[in-house]
Amino acid sequence: MRAMKRIVILISGRGSNMEAILRAASAEHWPAQIVAVISNKAQAAGLATASAAGIAARVVEHVAFPDRAQFDRALSAVIDEYSPDLVVLAGFLRILTPEFVVHYHGRLLNIHPSLLPSFPGLDTHHRAIEAGVKFHGATVHFVTPELDHGPIIEQAVVPVLDTDTEDTLAARVLEQEHVIYPRAVRDFIEGRYVLIGGRVARHSA
Repeated sequence: MRAMKRIVILISGRGSNMEAILRAASAEHWPAQIVAVISNKAQAAGLATASAAGIAARVVEHVAFPDRAQFDRALSAVIDEYSPDLVVLAGFLRILTPEFVVHYHGRLLNIHPSLLPSFPGLDTHHRAIEAGVKFHGATVHFVTPELDHGPIIEQAVVPVLDTDTEDTLAARVLEQEHVIYPRAVRDFIEGRYVLIGGRVARHSA
């Protein structure tokens, strides 16, 4: 019998991707347990969702620390209390230090609302519309010290319509995020892909 994998999720707000992961883990009977949800904001709505699901909900407020390095060390200490096999960034709105990222190398995932390597950083939907691209989307990737440039695990493509606003495009991208992020997390837990030489290699089913 396989040992249950341990997942820690980091959020800063509502945590809709966290909710999608929780739903999938329960419905699909993953060989994993979400052992903690941690936020850098005490008012994050997703903490109540985690608590209601019986998951440890913790807060490490970044404003309590003088710099990113000290915050990241404190955050890492709390994460490591749970001995996670995987750390999932689900709307965690902090840029992480290289030391933090290296500590979780190969077990730190993020989802970004664009088809990386296009449009890293903020305001992706506005930038996609302004650039006149015909396709936009979302990317699940391993986190590396370079912002939004880690090895790509999975992507979802969304057409950009002539009538799109930032809000309508963002809503359709978010729908796809809720599909591909749980799938990427499940596939990690089940060992369906591995990080080799800076690229993601998938095992055959």
